Amino acid sequence: MPSDAEGQLPISIVVSVPAQRLDLLEAGRVVASWPVSTSKYGLGSEPGSYRTPTGRFEISEAIGDGAPAGAIFKSRQPTGEIAAPGGEEDHVLTRILWLSGLEPENANTHDRYIYIHGTNQESFIGAPASHGCVRMRNDDVIDLYDRAPPGTPVEIIA
Repeated sequence: MPSDAEGQLPISIVVSVPAQRLDLLEAGRVVASWPVSTSKYGLGSEPGSYRTPTGRFEISEAIGDGAPAGAIFKSRQPTGEIAAPGGEEDHVLTRILWLSGLEPENANTHDRYIYIHGTNQESFIGAPASHGCVRMRNDDVIDLYDRAPPGTPVEIIA
Protein backbone atom coordinates (compact mmCIF):
# COMPACT_ATOMS: atom_id res chain seq x y z
CA MET A 1 0.00 0.00 0.00
CA PRO A 2 1.22 3.49 -0.71
CA SER A 3 2.93 5.47 1.98
CA ASP A 4 5.07 8.56 1.74
CA ALA A 5 8.78 8.93 2.43
CA GLU A 6 8.04 10.21 5.93
CA GLY A 7 6.50 6.88 6.94
CA GLN A 8 2.84 7.87 6.77
CA LEU A 9 0.43 5.01 7.33
CA PRO A 10 -0.77 2.98 4.32
CA ILE A 11 -3.85 4.44 2.69
CA SER A 12 -6.78 2.90 0.84
CA ILE A 13 -10.20 3.92 -0.47
CA VAL A 14 -13.56 2.22 -0.01
CA VAL A 15 -16.57 3.29 -2.07
CA SER A 16 -19.90 2.09 -0.67
CA VAL A 17 -22.51 2.05 -3.43
CA PRO A 18 -25.47 1.58 -1.03
CA ALA A 19 -24.29 4.52 1.12
CA GLN A 20 -23.08 6.61 -1.87
CA ARG A 21 -19.93 7.41 0.18
CA LEU A 22 -16.21 7.29 -0.39
CA ASP A 23 -14.04 6.66 2.67
CA LEU A 24 -10.31 7.33 2.81
CA LEU A 25 -8.59 4.99 5.25
CA GLU A 26 -5.18 5.08 6.90
CA ALA A 27 -4.12 1.72 8.32
CA GLY A 28 -7.77 0.61 8.14
CA ARG A 29 -9.17 3.63 10.01
CA VAL A 30 -11.47 6.15 8.26
CA VAL A 31 -9.75 9.55 8.20
CA ALA A 32 -12.06 11.26 5.67
CA SER A 33 -15.44 10.52 4.13
CA TRP A 34 -17.29 12.20 1.28
CA PRO A 35 -20.62 11.71 -0.51
CA VAL A 36 -20.36 10.42 -4.09
CA SER A 37 -22.52 9.49 -7.04
CA THR A 38 -22.14 6.12 -8.75
CA SER A 39 -23.95 4.95 -11.89
CA LYS A 40 -27.64 5.55 -12.40
CA TYR A 41 -27.56 2.34 -14.49
CA GLY A 42 -26.49 0.13 -11.57
CA LEU A 43 -23.49 -2.10 -11.12
CA GLY A 44 -21.50 -4.11 -13.62
CA SER A 45 -18.38 -4.40 -15.72
CA GLU A 46 -19.85 -4.95 -19.17
CA PRO A 47 -18.37 -2.71 -21.88
CA GLY A 48 -20.81 0.01 -22.94
CA SER A 49 -23.12 -0.62 -19.96
CA TYR A 50 -22.42 2.71 -18.20
CA ARG A 51 -22.46 0.75 -14.93
CA THR A 52 -20.11 1.16 -11.99
CA PRO A 53 -17.85 -1.87 -11.56
CA THR A 54 -17.36 -3.48 -8.14
CA GLY A 55 -14.42 -5.24 -6.53
CA ARG A 56 -10.78 -4.40 -6.04
CA PHE A 57 -8.98 -1.69 -8.04
CA GLU A 58 -6.04 0.65 -7.82
CA ILE A 59 -5.52 4.21 -8.92
CA SER A 60 -3.43 3.77 -12.06
CA GLU A 61 -3.17 7.42 -13.08
CA ALA A 62 -3.79 10.79 -11.43
CA ILE A 63 -4.57 13.61 -13.86
CA GLY A 64 -5.18 17.30 -13.29
CA ASP A 65 -2.46 18.38 -10.88
CA GLY A 66 -2.90 22.10 -10.22
CA ALA A 67 -5.98 22.52 -12.41
CA PRO A 68 -8.57 24.95 -11.01
CA ALA A 69 -11.79 23.60 -9.50
CA GLY A 70 -14.30 23.17 -12.31
CA ALA A 71 -11.69 22.70 -15.06
CA ILE A 72 -13.23 20.68 -17.91
CA PHE A 73 -11.31 17.64 -19.19
CA LYS A 74 -11.94 15.99 -22.56
CA SER A 75 -10.04 12.77 -23.27
CA ARG A 76 -8.15 13.45 -20.00
CA GLN A 77 -6.80 16.77 -21.31
CA PRO A 78 -7.78 20.16 -19.84
CA THR A 79 -9.78 22.23 -22.32
CA GLY A 80 -8.99 25.55 -20.66
CA GLU A 81 -12.69 26.01 -19.82
CA ILE A 82 -14.30 26.16 -16.39
CA ALA A 83 -17.74 24.53 -16.12
CA ALA A 84 -20.73 26.34 -14.71
CA PRO A 85 -22.64 24.37 -12.09
CA GLY A 86 -25.51 22.25 -13.38
CA GLY A 87 -26.47 21.75 -16.98
CA GLU A 88 -27.38 18.67 -18.96
CA GLU A 89 -23.88 17.68 -20.07
CA ASP A 90 -21.96 15.32 -17.80
CA HIS A 91 -18.51 16.92 -17.68
CA VAL A 92 -15.38 15.33 -16.20
CA LEU A 93 -14.01 18.10 -13.99
CA THR A 94 -11.16 19.19 -11.73
CA ARG A 95 -9.21 15.94 -11.14
CA ILE A 96 -9.20 12.41 -12.57
CA LEU A 97 -8.19 9.33 -10.61
CA TRP A 98 -8.23 6.61 -13.29
CA LEU A 99 -8.99 3.14 -11.95
CA SER A 100 -7.56 -0.22 -13.04
CA GLY A 101 -9.35 -3.42 -12.06
CA LEU A 102 -7.40 -6.06 -10.16
CA GLU A 103 -9.83 -8.97 -10.59
CA PRO A 104 -10.83 -10.95 -13.71
CA GLU A 105 -14.40 -9.62 -13.61
CA ASN A 106 -13.30 -5.95 -13.51
CA ALA A 107 -10.03 -6.16 -15.45
CA ASN A 108 -11.55 -4.01 -18.24
CA THR A 109 -12.11 -1.02 -15.93
CA HIS A 110 -9.18 1.01 -17.27
CA ASP A 111 -10.27 0.37 -20.86
CA ARG A 112 -13.83 1.49 -19.89
CA TYR A 113 -12.41 4.84 -18.68
CA ILE A 114 -13.80 4.49 -15.16
CA TYR A 115 -12.60 7.38 -12.99
CA ILE A 116 -13.13 9.09 -9.68
CA HIS A 117 -13.65 12.69 -10.82
CA GLY A 118 -15.32 16.03 -10.16
CA THR A 119 -18.64 17.01 -11.71
CA ASN A 120 -20.70 20.00 -12.76
CA GLN A 121 -23.76 18.13 -11.43
CA GLU A 122 -22.93 18.43 -7.74
CA SER A 123 -26.65 18.60 -6.84
CA PHE A 124 -26.89 14.87 -7.67
CA ILE A 125 -24.05 13.87 -5.34
CA GLY A 126 -25.34 11.38 -2.78
CA ALA A 127 -27.56 9.53 -5.26
CA PRO A 128 -26.77 7.28 -8.25
CA ALA A 129 -26.51 9.59 -11.27
CA SER A 130 -23.24 8.94 -13.15
CA HIS A 131 -22.49 7.04 -16.35
CA GLY A 132 -20.25 4.50 -14.56
CA CYS A 133 -17.67 6.69 -12.84
CA VAL A 134 -17.56 7.73 -9.20
CA ARG A 135 -18.40 11.44 -9.14
CA MET A 136 -17.39 13.74 -6.30
CA ARG A 137 -17.86 17.40 -5.47
CA ASN A 138 -14.99 19.37 -6.97
CA ASP A 139 -13.48 20.53 -3.67
CA ASP A 140 -13.74 16.98 -2.32
CA VAL A 141 -11.96 15.39 -5.30
CA ILE A 142 -9.12 17.91 -4.94
CA ASP A 143 -8.71 16.85 -1.30
CA LEU A 144 -8.78 13.16 -2.22
CA TYR A 145 -6.38 13.67 -5.14
CA ASP A 146 -3.86 15.33 -2.85
CA ARG A 147 -3.99 12.36 -0.44
CA ALA A 148 -4.33 9.30 -2.72
CA PRO A 149 -1.50 8.84 -5.23
CA PRO A 150 -1.31 6.28 -8.03
CA GLY A 151 -1.05 2.79 -6.57
CA THR A 152 -3.64 3.51 -3.86
CA PRO A 153 -5.94 0.48 -3.44
CA VAL A 154 -9.65 1.12 -4.05
CA GLU A 155 -12.55 -1.18 -3.24
CA ILE A 156 -16.04 -0.56 -4.60
CA ILE A 157 -18.62 -2.50 -2.60
CA ALA A 158 -22.27 -3.24 -3.38
